[in-house]
Amino acid sequence: MKGSSTHKLICCFIYVFAVLINKVSLQVTVEGFIGGSVVLPCSSAEHDLKLKDTDVHWRHNGSKHVYDIINGKDLKEEQDPRYKNRTKTFPEGYVRGNFSIKLSGLTHADAGKYICLITPSDEQETVELIVNEPTTEKGNQTIDQENEEEIRPDSVEKSWLWILVVTLLTVLSILFIVIIFRRKISSCHMSGECGVASCVT
Repeated sequence: MKGSSTHKLICCFIYVFAVLINKVSLQVTVEGFIGGSVVLPCSSAEHDLKLKDTDVHWRHNGSKHVYDIINGKDLKEEQDPRYKNRTKTFPEGYVRGNFSIKLSGLTHADAGKYICLITPSDEQETVELIVNEPTTEKGNQTIDQENEEEIRPDSVEKSWLWILVVTLLTVLSILFIVIIFRRKISSCHMSGECGVASCVT
């Protein structure tokens, strides 16, 4: 009975941890320059992603329709006019869960919070865009190139996921050691061998 309860507890812990990883809202800060372009990252952690059942909604400051991907296809009917001809997606990356968008012709009005909501997996990513004044004319001309090199849509930093996985493995390892040690102690007491050395060995 104890073994069964322990197994259920471990399974429950793993399930809750997996849900937390899946539902966590990843927050990223991206910086751009007036007149330049940036890539706003958004990706799904789902391994068996079905594009025909997947919808992606990009919103700016909670209400402005930046871009919609419905059933794996681009939908621009409800797109806010200010984003027309300024947004680009990466359709070849949809199958890998990459729903990042490229926003060009940046202005100060583009600054703010962008939310990428993926359904039905209920994944959400928040991107804070900061738009700066170009420092020099030369710097302004190389903005697009620098952004393309520094922020690739398939290279979104997800070190937090590795940290959580390592933490989970550590906790499970400790839990298994405690369980084995307790069983060893229990078997020692049942057999009447109460010596410390016999319990440890």
